[in-house]
Amino acid sequence: MAEQKIQYNDAAAYELSMGKWSLIAGPIFLQWLAPQSNKRWIEVGCGNGAFTELLGKNCSPAEIVGVDPSEAQLSYAASRLSAWPARLLPGNAYSLPVKDAEFDYAVMALVIFFVPDPPKGMAEMRRVVRPGGTIAAYAWDFMNEGFPHNPMQRAMREMGIPPTLPPSAPVSRLDALKALWEGGGLQEVETKTFQVQRAFSDFESLWQSNIVASTIAPNYRLMASEDHERLKERMRALHTADRSGAIVCSAKVNFVKGVVPH
Repeated sequence: MAEQKIQYNDAAAYELSMGKWSLIAGPIFLQWLAPQSNKRWIEVGCGNGAFTELLGKNCSPAEIVGVDPSEAQLSYAASRLSAWPARLLPGNAYSLPVKDAEFDYAVMALVIFFVPDPPKGMAEMRRVVRPGGTIAAYAWDFMNEGFPHNPMQRAMREMGIPPTLPPSAPVSRLDALKALWEGGGLQEVETKTFQVQRAFSDFESLWQSNIVASTIAPNYRLMASEDHERLKERMRALHTADRSGAIVCSAKVNFVKGVVPH
């Protein structure tokens, strides 16, 4: 599968695809993380604020700082976070616009595989978290068919069209996440894998969710319109609906957390 640049700039479209999935995986991740209340958080790659909103609702934070390179995503995030103590800043994983040791928690929600140099991103998160603080992430298991849109990727492969992977897809493996956290000098590193599910009312709603996600991928954009129709029929064949027409899709997500040493 090809590895090309992927960047989400359409926040509303993201909400229909990955945003909805993040709202399913995020609460499970936070329950596993079991964070303390009244702590300071930084979310690296906050996107349109889907996971940031979960932090506000579930973690009683003293402060949340969300960082993302997309101004469009930050603008959308601001519209949903007015009730929470959140600051939204433009920036990237290699140069977070905050001070050293400023936070108790640093998190990446479905982001680590977009960071071209994961160890460099890890080092920057460690810089901004105090000793004794926690760095954590969750990621779709791209390398073990855990991505929510894996059926779409499979259908594209069957058509001889390599789907687009994020630049650091291999880091999404559970062993790779553990190695990255330990290699970053963190202690008490733990990992966990969860299966998550999302229900769609019918095939068309499932298809639209996949299309929204795929339009950012160069290989999909370059397909001819007739190939889009062929892809849709292949996708239909890969899913089984119940009597009402509803379809339940599964994905696999890997969690990792570790503590910055004193």
